[in-house]
Amino acid sequence: MLDPELPEDRQNEIVKRSQELIKKSGGKWDAHQPWGRHDVWGRRRLAYEIDHKGEGSYHLLNFDAEPETLEELSRVLRITDGVMRHLAVRRIEGSAPGPPPPEPEPAAQSVPEPAYAEANMRSEEE
Repeated sequence: MLDPELPEDRQNEIVKRSQELIKKSGGKWDAHQPWGRHDVWGRRRLAYEIDHKGEGSYHLLNFDAEPETLEELSRVLRITDGVMRHLAVRRIEGSAPGPPPPEPEPAAQSVPEPAYAEANMRSEEE
């Protein structure tokens, strides 16, 4: 997650440096493969503010690399200005390499009309 106030060219530079580090360390980054992908999710509202910012610019990077490469990438991202947060997770073999598909909207259900008791329709004066 990058600072949303960073210019787009600076955001692209951070992503490009990450890609180069992965390739240089022997990791696999191939934009034509599902495991070597960069998805820009764009600006998203944060659940809580980070450094007085309520939004973040999300980027998803999918790649194959050794643990040492991942440690080095995490170290570089920690000290890079403009990177608000980063998280590395291991993809389970055979799972989809991108964001989860959106869940379908639940079908609208009509509410049944209430059944009124007819006994309560008479007045007490009768």
